[in-house]
Amino acid sequence: MSKQAIATVVLAAGQGTRMKSKLPKVLHPLAGRSMLAQLLATVDALGSERRIVVVSPDNADAIGAAVPGLETAVQDPPLGTGHAVMATRENLAGFAGDVLVLFADSPLVSVETLAAMLAARGSNSDPAVVVMGFRPANTAEYARLIVDESGNLARIVEHRDASEAERQTDLCNSGFMAIDGAILSDLLNGIGTDNAKGEYYLTEIIEIANGMGRTCAVIEAGEIEAYGINSRDQLAQAEAVIQHRLRHEAMAAGVTLQDPDSVFFSHDTVLGQDVTIQPHVYFGPGVTIGDDVIINGFSHLEGCHVAAGASVGPYARLRPEAEIGAGARIGNFVEVKKARIEDGAKVNHLSYIGDARVGEGANIGAGTITCNYDGFLKSFTDIGKGAFIGSNTALVAPVSVGDGAIVGAGSTITHDVAADALAVERAPQKERADWATTFRKRKIAEKAAQNKS
Repeated sequence: MSKQAIATVVLAAGQGTRMKSKLPKVLHPLAGRSMLAQLLATVDALGSERRIVVVSPDNADAIGAAVPGLETAVQDPPLGTGHAVMATRENLAGFAGDVLVLFADSPLVSVETLAAMLAARGSNSDPAVVVMGFRPANTAEYARLIVDESGNLARIVEHRDASEAERQTDLCNSGFMAIDGAILSDLLNGIGTDNAKGEYYLTEIIEIANGMGRTCAVIEAGEIEAYGINSRDQLAQAEAVIQHRLRHEAMAAGVTLQDPDSVFFSHDTVLGQDVTIQPHVYFGPGVTIGDDVIINGFSHLEGCHVAAGASVGPYARLRPEAEIGAGARIGNFVEVKKARIEDGAKVNHLSYIGDARVGEGANIGAGTITCNYDGFLKSFTDIGKGAFIGSNTALVAPVSVGDGAIVGAGSTITHDVAADALAVERAPQKERADWATTFRKRKIAEKAAQNKS
């Protein structure tokens, strides 16, 4: 890699009309974060000192809100890629390091490829510009990279302007560049608008640099790294690429995925060793899973932590701020939200635990609900260590159940329960001898009379 300082210019001013969305194109999510954030994370891993995002007046506020503290430059009006980089002149004034130019809607490029581009920029041949090229299966309408006999990149030719001979080359332009920042301003000054669109094309700087006596170079990468996202369909295809990467990273780190293609991760999912994940599990942002955890099928987790040896699901939902202790059990159709389930506790069936603590070793019966919301405020339920909550119990917060206490099935608990006490709240059971026999005879007679009429 070049030893020069690095500044990255990310072009994000496109309107994204094909997305058919009120949300700016570059803020559409991939693996739980926007495609812009995905690319910026790659840039950060590269060690870029500066990140300048070129925005438009239409998307500047939304992008600024989504990525606070971002250094931006406004392109107004949009007059091509060269014009977009020109918008950063003030930001880059006096900067003489390497300038990477990337596209926010092409977020699949790897750190390794960008590092290779910078290494080529810092090589002894000192190329003014290094371009990332790729060889797609279908060259379609891509611009071609024309390399001379010495291996120097001579020019970039748009498909519509290329000769038949030039179209035969399959080395295509990704648009990504690493540029000598010391001469970037001079290169930009040489760009004209003598083309069908009357726009400033950044690709012209290749011929300008060659005209200055400098060389230009190409670093090749896979087609996937150059993939651009302009529609919902392409967004879905990019998501598939990222999920494929995340799944293989997880398995390489010691996680068992029984059906990898049905498991969806977020960019920040953290998984311990010997975790087993059954089919159809979804991880939203902010999930951390300890060692030896089993996540059973059809479970949904977001913003939560599951400690070592716990079991979750099937069909469980862990919402933000759910903390599941070591060896705890969260069973089928259980929802936990902003609650701490301590070590060894069990919530095995059909329950909602929200704004609560379930103490170590406690057992929560099927159908238990913490009634945490009164229509205005959320209140807390505290269930002590070793407590037993019978099935079909409603705990009306704020309320506490002491250590070792037992709550009888079918109770609605509105007052605190002392440690080791039994609390039962239900109507007295009444019984009428032979009532069922009399009832059936009456109904049979009524039905017979209806059939005769």
